[in-house]
Amino acid sequence: MVAIERFARVLHRDLDAVYNAIELAWSNGQAEGQINRLKTIKRAMYGRAGAELLSGRVLPLDQNRHHIK
Repeated sequence: MVAIERFARVLHRDLDAVYNAIELAWSNGQAEGQINRLKTIKRAMYGRAGAELLSGRVLPLDQNRHHIK
């Protein structure tokens, strides 16, 4: 089977998803970007640190905690 035929067959199976991707204005790109960022951090830290350090790299900083008066 030629690669283009296989591509067309798979595309036809997901026709609703293809129509939605073309017609709808919204996207889950922002969520996918955050998931990719989290997975990259987890891979880089695998076996090197515990959950506390991981949460420190992933969670947003508490702005008030880091200011010294």
